[in-house]
Amino acid sequence: MELIEQYIIAINEWIWGWPLITLLLGTGVYFSVKLKTLTFTNLRLGVRYVFEKENHSHSGDISSFAALCTALSATLGTGNIVGVAVSITVGGPGVIFWLWVSSLLCFSIKYAEGVLAIKYRTTDQCKQVAGGPMHYIEVGLKSRLLAKMYALFGVFVAILGIGTLAQSNSIVAAAGTFGISSIIAITLLSAVVVAVTIGGLKRISQVAQQIVPIMTVIYVGAAILILLLHVDQIPQAFCLIFQGAFSPQAILGGSAGVTVISVIHIGISRGIYAHESGLGSSAIAVATAKTDSPVKQGLISMVGAFLSVIVCTMTGLVLLITNADTGLFSLARSIDGNLLTSCAFVAGLGMGEFGKYIVSLSIIFFAFTTIIGWNFYGEKCIQYLLNDKYVIPYKIVFVCCLISGAFLKIDTVFVIADIVIGLMIIPNVLGIIGLRKEVVKESLLS
Repeated sequence: MELIEQYIIAINEWIWGWPLITLLLGTGVYFSVKLKTLTFTNLRLGVRYVFEKENHSHSGDISSFAALCTALSATLGTGNIVGVAVSITVGGPGVIFWLWVSSLLCFSIKYAEGVLAIKYRTTDQCKQVAGGPMHYIEVGLKSRLLAKMYALFGVFVAILGIGTLAQSNSIVAAAGTFGISSIIAITLLSAVVVAVTIGGLKRISQVAQQIVPIMTVIYVGAAILILLLHVDQIPQAFCLIFQGAFSPQAILGGSAGVTVISVIHIGISRGIYAHESGLGSSAIAVATAKTDSPVKQGLISMVGAFLSVIVCTMTGLVLLITNADTGLFSLARSIDGNLLTSCAFVAGLGMGEFGKYIVSLSIIFFAFTTIIGWNFYGEKCIQYLLNDKYVIPYKIVFVCCLISGAFLKIDTVFVIADIVIGLMIIPNVLGIIGLRKEVVKESLLS
């Protein structure tokens, strides 16, 4: 088993090497410059569009707000809570800085995905809106092979990466906080996932609209309360972040074997995992929005990425300001991210076990919505690759992977997720680069 894990880690390091990171960041820099910093200056406008009244005359299946919630349901998951804790324990506080850097550059990619999703969306055989990278790559770039590659990797991410293994693993661990056994937790989870996803996009978006806003407010609210209670420690936390970004050995010690290069690598990959810019997955949900403006939806997509970074940042700051109480760096190699974040919230709130329950509930609900969101993404990829007849077999495999993920080691789960995410990013970013002139043209005309 150890040999298999070593091979998995080696594959992950090869895929997430500098060529992929350079491709992502280079694309982000290109769009940021060509769009004349539109992605930085119009974030507030994007927030206003989120709450704009729905226009029923526009084509699409669900409202822009529902589409955003559906996209966020798949984005806000264990990567924003458990994943951040795992990253900090491995690479130190500096990973938060590089997460910020990569996110700022990749917001423009998220914007481009939203623009292309609306511009090149089509209608499928069931008269439902279909869109996303596989469609804008095929229709816009005229590359069916690259589109097929994206859809294939999309299925892998759904059943082996973000959609199942990492989420069920964390849900089972969080359920243990409430005294629920692994068998009961995974049985209940599987049953609820089937009940929701069988209703298709409309039911998934309805559930997402109920859960995502409430859990985001609760989790971020608790984190803000901790920051206010420890406001005097916030400057020190930021010092740790900036120092750790360029001198990790000074914080973790030379024996940890962490270099600046490894911190950059961890921070960038964690940022991509958290907000999924470059992955193109959210564009599948975005394409279903009732709107007539690719630019508006692009800005709304960017708001979703920004919210994901906020949740990651809050998690990181809470971990750092409670370091004195939780012994973060001494515990780093001995407990998993779920328990580490729980310890930080318990210590930060000072309300006994209350903090632990907030983290556990957040993990359960965020992970659950991620599961149903990625079930939908995988289903759309299967429909594109094959046809509707293969949706049921796909759902069966999905649930089987969901169950197996509950009993794997969390570190191995995140490495597997990183591998399939990296593979999915490549055809999408190549497609966006190929359609860069269309993105710029749409943006400058609006």
